[in-house]
Amino acid sequence: MTDLKKLLIVEDDAGLQRQLRWAYEGYEIHTAANRDEAVTVIRAEEPQVVTLDLGLPPDPDGTSEGFATLETILQLRPDTKVIVASGHGAHESMLKAISLGAWDFYQKPIDIDALGLIVARAFHVHALEAENRRLAERAEAGAVLGGMITGAPEMLKVTRTIERVAGADVSVMLLGASGTGKELLARGVHDASPRKKHAFVAINCAAIPETLLESELFGHEKGAFTGAVKTTEGKIELAQGGTLFLDEIGDVPLPLQVKLLRFLQERVIERIGSRKPIAVDTRVVCATHQDLDAMVADGRFREDLYYRLAEIVIRIPSLAERPGDAGLLARHFLTKYAAAMQTGAKSFAPDALAAIDAWSWPGNVRELENRVKRATIMAEGKMVSAADLDLADKADPIPINLKAARELADRKAIRHALARAEGNISGTARLLGISRPTLYDLMKAYDLQP
Repeated sequence: MTDLKKLLIVEDDAGLQRQLRWAYEGYEIHTAANRDEAVTVIRAEEPQVVTLDLGLPPDPDGTSEGFATLETILQLRPDTKVIVASGHGAHESMLKAISLGAWDFYQKPIDIDALGLIVARAFHVHALEAENRRLAERAEAGAVLGGMITGAPEMLKVTRTIERVAGADVSVMLLGASGTGKELLARGVHDASPRKKHAFVAINCAAIPETLLESELFGHEKGAFTGAVKTTEGKIELAQGGTLFLDEIGDVPLPLQVKLLRFLQERVIERIGSRKPIAVDTRVVCATHQDLDAMVADGRFREDLYYRLAEIVIRIPSLAERPGDAGLLARHFLTKYAAAMQTGAKSFAPDALAAIDAWSWPGNVRELENRVKRATIMAEGKMVSAADLDLADKADPIPINLKAARELADRKAIRHALARAEGNISGTARLLGISRPTLYDLMKAYDLQP
């Protein structure tokens, strides 16, 4: 897919069409005055973003032709981001346009600067979704992390690191907050390694009582303790030839850390109640949300065990540190649960999209999935609202002052674009659809640094 940004302007007013054509820098501009011309451009050029005036001939004073054009565009190119503009019954038109699949809505008279931010954001989201589709295609061909949905540079760096280290037979430690996808990434290490034909065994060390954790890990012989009615293999043995994932490794008690260290050093274990050593070829991947360096300093975690487990350390960014991913994941979960539960929810209302972008997601992807799952059930129509997500009162308030609102939107768009372009000024300017001098001026005005 080409990196060239193509914008189609569907507008029957020749003067406004010219004004919009000259308002954008960095895009390949195409124009159309009616539905037939728009369809021709969609088929020939496949623009990523479309601005669509609902008042098109032969119904320039109404919206019927505009809505028909919207439906035709989305039938031909469902991934196109269509931004609808109208002065006809704005609220009703907005609701109908969003329900039909429009990406955003803008009321006339048009503010070129504000519409420019919406267009830039549409290109940004389209690029994220395209990247996600490319990752999915790679997954079908056997690439790592088939279940990972991301377009954020921070997370893509993590997946590339995992691809590099997966083939080396070293212990991997994943550090990240709860809900960031540590088990999914651990499974990615396994699936991309030569051990992928053998078992992937996961155990949450924090979820098992201390008195039972040793037995779960190392197994036990029949009669080793009350209730041991048969010989049972532990998780380490069950992962023979494959990968053992130790989630929340920081919760392993000190006495058990000694036994775990011996296994890592000598690659042998002894079941509880037995003195017979059993050789085990198991790769260990561990994860925690705790500060293990501080635990080592406090004597709560063995330093020698830490260095055995942390041959490769990978830090996983929180969802708040992954620009654009919350929206991508929300749409994925909505599609997933709407199909599973056979509900009518098909898209997010504008207030829901704004709330998703504004919320900090302290529970990360797990919180987002739970909120979308609940909202899929609670939504009364085709659109999920901020209230359905239980975010109506939690998102950052939008300033009433128009200048302040625009500044807030500018700051957010520039920060997202800087993150996407990894701080590269030229790349950021291209994402935003503005010139480098304009970007420098905005960054200086808002005291932003790459």
